[in-house]
Amino acid sequence: MKSTHPLFAAVGLLGTVLLGGATVTYYEESLPTTMNPLFARTMVDFRSHELIFDRMVFRSAINNELRSRVLVENAQAPYVKLERLEAGLAVKLWVKEGVKWHDGEKFGPEDVCFTIAAMLDESTPSPIAKTFRESINSCESVKGENAVIIHFKKAFHQPLEHLQFSVLPKHSFQGTSISPDLDFSSRPIGTGPMKGAKGRKEVKFEAFANVHHSPKIDILSLNEGGDPFVQVRTLLSGGVHGVISVAPPLRPDVAAADDVALKSYDLRSWWFVAVNTSKGALKDKRVRQALNLTIDRNELRELTIGVDPNDDNPPCEFISGPFVQSSPYYNRQIKPVEKSDRATARTLMTASGATENAGRWMWTDGQPITLKIGMNAPLDAEAKDLLNQVGNQFQAGGFDRTVYKITQDDWARKAVTGQMTDFDLLIGKWSFGQVEDVNPLFHSRSKDGKGALNVFNYNSTVTDAILGKFDAAKTDTEARDAYHELHASLSDDLPYLFLWKLDTKSAWRNEVRNNTISPYYYFTEFDGWRYEGAAVPASP
Repeated sequence: MKSTHPLFAAVGLLGTVLLGGATVTYYEESLPTTMNPLFARTMVDFRSHELIFDRMVFRSAINNELRSRVLVENAQAPYVKLERLEAGLAVKLWVKEGVKWHDGEKFGPEDVCFTIAAMLDESTPSPIAKTFRESINSCESVKGENAVIIHFKKAFHQPLEHLQFSVLPKHSFQGTSISPDLDFSSRPIGTGPMKGAKGRKEVKFEAFANVHHSPKIDILSLNEGGDPFVQVRTLLSGGVHGVISVAPPLRPDVAAADDVALKSYDLRSWWFVAVNTSKGALKDKRVRQALNLTIDRNELRELTIGVDPNDDNPPCEFISGPFVQSSPYYNRQIKPVEKSDRATARTLMTASGATENAGRWMWTDGQPITLKIGMNAPLDAEAKDLLNQVGNQFQAGGFDRTVYKITQDDWARKAVTGQMTDFDLLIGKWSFGQVEDVNPLFHSRSKDGKGALNVFNYNSTVTDAILGKFDAAKTDTEARDAYHELHASLSDDLPYLFLWKLDTKSAWRNEVRNNTISPYYYFTEFDGWRYEGAAVPASP
C-alpha cells in the first residue's frame, strides 16, 4: 500500500511477515505499466519483469559474463553450450531440463521459438521486439533433442548478445499475435524466482522454487512511492525495507543511518530536453543552438539536485551527446555546455531572423516565441522543480513559456511514441542496458519499425546515414567510430539539448542481506537476496 505519511510505518501493513518467511517491501517511482515484458516501457517495468521471467541470456552482475539460467551450460565452464551453424548465421542451443512455469507446466524449446515468433510477428505491437526483428530471422525446435536452432540475419561475433529477451509461455496465448490488453499483462506466468500479480496499489511477488531458482525471500511487495522525503523517512523508521531511487538531497540522511545502506545502481541513464524540430522557430538550427546556450546547467543542477558547485565528485556529470561519459561511444572531443552564453545565443537568434522586443524574442511572423514545455512527472522526485527551473532560464533568455507535468502513463504511451507534437520541448531520461543502441531514438520513423522511440519524429538523412553505418558495423571499432560521428552530428543539429547523467542510489535496510544490484535490470541476482530481520506483527 502506498504510504502518505511517515507514521504509516506504525500501522505495520508494509512490514507484514507471513508464517514461514518474510515479506520485504520497497518503494518504486510508480507501479509497472505492464507485467508483459514484450510491452515494457519504463524502468519499473524492466525491474519487475526480471523477478518474474527468465531472459534467455543475461550478463552477470558479478563478472559481466554472458550467462543463462534456462540454457544448458558447458560441463567444463559456466558458459552457455552452443554450436555455431551455417557459417555463423545460426546457433544451436540446448534448453535446461526440468524447468517449470509458475502454473506447473513444463518449460521447453517450443516456448523459446514461440517467443521469437511472437516478437517477429508484425501484428504484435511491441517496442521491445524491434531490436530482435533486426537481428533474428527464425527459430526451430530440434526433434528428439531438447534444443533449438536460432537463425540470424547476419553472422555476429557474439550472437548471445542478441538473445537477451524474456521467454514467454506458449500455452498461455492463442497465437503469436499478442495484444498488450490480455490478462497476462496483469497476471503473468514466468519461470523467474517470483510469481507476481499487479493490483491497483501494489504488486506482490511470491517465491517460486524451481530447478534453476531458489529464492530466499518469500514475499516481495512493490509499492508506489509518493513524496521522496516521506519515502526516506518511512525507510529510516523501518516502515519499508528499500527505496529504489533516493534523491541526491536526501542521501546524506540515509548515509548517516547505521541500519540502512546506500547502494549504487548503474542505470546508464542520461537526461535530455527533446526539441520539436518540425515546429515554428525550432525548425531553425540556430534557434535550437541558442536554446542550448541559454541553459545554465551548473545553476540548474545546483537548484534542482542540490549539487554543491565546489564538489569535486558531484553525483551529476554533464554530457554533450546521447551517451554517458563512461561509454566507449561517448565522443570526448565534444565538450558539454556547462554555463549559459547569452551573448552568443543573442547573435544566433538575430541571425535566424528573430527580433528582440523589450527582452522578448519575436519570430518572423511578428509573434513572440512561446515554448510549450512538458516533463515526465516522476523525474521531479530526482531533480526537484526541474521543469520550472528550465522554464525560468528560457524566460530569462527572452522566450515565453508554459510548463506541464506529464504522467508516467502518458509519457510511455504518447511521448516516446511521437504523439505529443503539440509540445515544443519535452524533458525526459533514457536508460540503457548492456547494448547501447540509440538508433530507435534518432532514426526517422518508418513502417519497418525504425525510429520507434523518436520523441518528436526527428527526420534527418544525415543522421539516418550515420545510424546505417552503426548497423552495418562488423567490428567494435567500426561501431564506435559511427557513434562518435553521431555524437558530433547531434551536438550540432540538436534534436535534443543534452543535460547530464545523474548517479542513481538505492537504499536498503541492513536486514536485507546479499542484495546484489544488477546494472539496469536490478533483480537479476535475486536468488541470493535474503532477509534476516525480526518478524513484524501483521496489522489487525
